[in-house]
Amino acid sequence: MSTTPDTEAIKKEISSCSLDSGDALESFRLKYLSRKGLIPELLAGIGKAAPEDRARLGKELNELKQLATTRFEEAKAELESQTGAQVTATDDPTLPPPPTAVGSTHPLSQTLAEIKSIFYRLGFTIADGPELEDDFHNFTALNFPPEHPARDMQDTFFIRKDEQNPENDLVLRTHTSPVQIRLMKEQKPPVRAIMPGRVYRNESITAKSYCLFHQVEGLYVDKNVSLADLKHTLITFAGHLFGKNLKYRIRPSFFPFTEPSLEMDIWWETGNRPGQWMEILGAGMVHPNVLKAVDVDPEVYTGFAFGMGVERITMSRYEIDDIRLLYDNDLRFLNQFP
Repeated sequence: MSTTPDTEAIKKEISSCSLDSGDALESFRLKYLSRKGLIPELLAGIGKAAPEDRARLGKELNELKQLATTRFEEAKAELESQTGAQVTATDDPTLPPPPTAVGSTHPLSQTLAEIKSIFYRLGFTIADGPELEDDFHNFTALNFPPEHPARDMQDTFFIRKDEQNPENDLVLRTHTSPVQIRLMKEQKPPVRAIMPGRVYRNESITAKSYCLFHQVEGLYVDKNVSLADLKHTLITFAGHLFGKNLKYRIRPSFFPFTEPSLEMDIWWETGNRPGQWMEILGAGMVHPNVLKAVDVDPEVYTGFAFGMGVERITMSRYEIDDIRLLYDNDLRFLNQFP
């Protein structure tokens, strides 16, 4: 080393540095302690000093390094403690936290939960089944004739179509009625359950139709079950869901799996629109052929079944005029349903 460093002057400089901010602290570290800083550079140059000065110089530089390190660590600790202690009036820990967006319950889920709750109170349990069904459970056991349009590929999503052996067909279920078949095969009467779930239809997507939707079907099979029992159940359910001042009508209809069959309409008035009759469900007495398909004797047992679309009920209750809104996941729409 050509000249001996003035360690005393460097000590005074280190001691007098103002380290009152993070930037000042980082500048201090870079200047004195980093790999290319002043103190490591001086330590690396000891070998160039005169032999008789090396021991003294090494001692002084190590003391200098210790001083700089201690100064840096103390200033850093002081800054960190000050940062933690800076509390303003708005940081009062006793105040409630700011509101956090937690989402809302989808209108379909709200309607479905209310329907389930009503049928719980009427003594029904809940049954579930697969969405991928075979021909027997989706069509044959439900008394659909071979030429029924529901078996056509234009109406149903076929996963596997076997023209030679239709019993090998696999479809996305077109209704939740297959769950009724599975339930009656597993459990002998009495049976009283509802079957909520998604179903699929090969339909064009428009404001009024979608390729999937939700159904709730119900089944009650026991001895001496009558059409009067069915009507009482439907009227009680509709009264709970739509209000006691409900105006309804029940009219004849046709379904392959019930005989006799009926549909239920309610008188619906919303806003400034004129009132009108709106169908909310289909129902009927379980067809004897359906009972035979699951080895239940129709001479001993009778029953009723019903089915309703959750989307239609949801749209009418919340005055939604486009079914696609229920599936778009648009937060502007969903935030309207707390």
